[in-house]
Amino acid sequence: MRIAYVLPLKWQDSAGDAEMTAYLESLPEWADVTVVDGSPDPVFAQHHRLWRQRVQHLRPDGPATPNGKVQGVLTGLRHARHERVVIADDDVRYTPESLALVAELLEQAELVRPQNYYEPLPWHARWDTARSLLNRAFASDYPGTLAVRRSVLLQAQGYRGDVLFENLELIRTVQAAGGREITADGVYVRRLPPTLRHFAGQRVRQAYDSQTQPVRLTVELLLLPLLLVLVRRPVACSALAATAVVLAEAGRQRAGGTQVFDTCAALWAPLWLLERAVASWIALAWRCAGGVPYSGRRLRTAASSLAALRRRLSHLNLGEPNDEQGTDGDRDLPQRAVAGARRL
Repeated sequence: MRIAYVLPLKWQDSAGDAEMTAYLESLPEWADVTVVDGSPDPVFAQHHRLWRQRVQHLRPDGPATPNGKVQGVLTGLRHARHERVVIADDDVRYTPESLALVAELLEQAELVRPQNYYEPLPWHARWDTARSLLNRAFASDYPGTLAVRRSVLLQAQGYRGDVLFENLELIRTVQAAGGREITADGVYVRRLPPTLRHFAGQRVRQAYDSQTQPVRLTVELLLLPLLLVLVRRPVACSALAATAVVLAEAGRQRAGGTQVFDTCAALWAPLWLLERAVASWIALAWRCAGGVPYSGRRLRTAASSLAALRRRLSHLNLGEPNDEQGTDGDRDLPQRAVAGARRL
């Protein structure tokens, strides 16, 4: 089975060229790679010289979107040569084995959501890992990579490009189109840690993403008032911190997470909760001011609701996804596929 691999990027310099070139060369031959490159002309030209023999290297085309990554993804989907498509940020690093497993799971559903982990682990990557662990304690994390059946998004006429949380928008668009999702919590895909500057810039933006998840937003907004009430009660504060650590450790233990998540990762959960308690209110202020600053403009919407997407797609005649193999096999058992992944 051949798959398409879509990698949208926009780099201001060539500092990461050597590492990215080595990564692209490590991908298996059965993955047809499309790099959609929005970099400035000199950087694009350098990339083209390095990568044109191995990948399909393109400029973004079609309508421009306020969130530029969406334009890159949609360009890649239009030019992809296969029904099964893996979409990955430029810091995601698949192995041939993890790529094959995600492609295999895509036979069981229209969308697969694997789990990212950071390697190496500078202190700020450990801090951000606590967010992933808490997400896993209650549901599933949101990675920088998804696998999707191309026909679902093409039939849905793409997905909104004026939202901040574009991965959730893509997930919900597939769901609204009738697609099934596998949350493959046991399929681990490495991710390079961000720079410290990028990490700092993402604190409030990540909090802004919660504005499309009302229950989560309510809980996060209540954190700061709760901490202000408990600030003079050290025992209660200690109990709250311990609860956060226990929950994060539960997320680390799920689906073989101890294989990839650092033993001390859960200890960073109280610091992350403190960060989110403050950042949620800053994000709310940004919302009231017209949206979160992004690439010289403001994005007001984090992501569309599932109900709104279903209304938008209701007039489309959405058929069954294509299948290059002619059959989907045991398509009604996605949970079995997930369980199998967890044993790895």
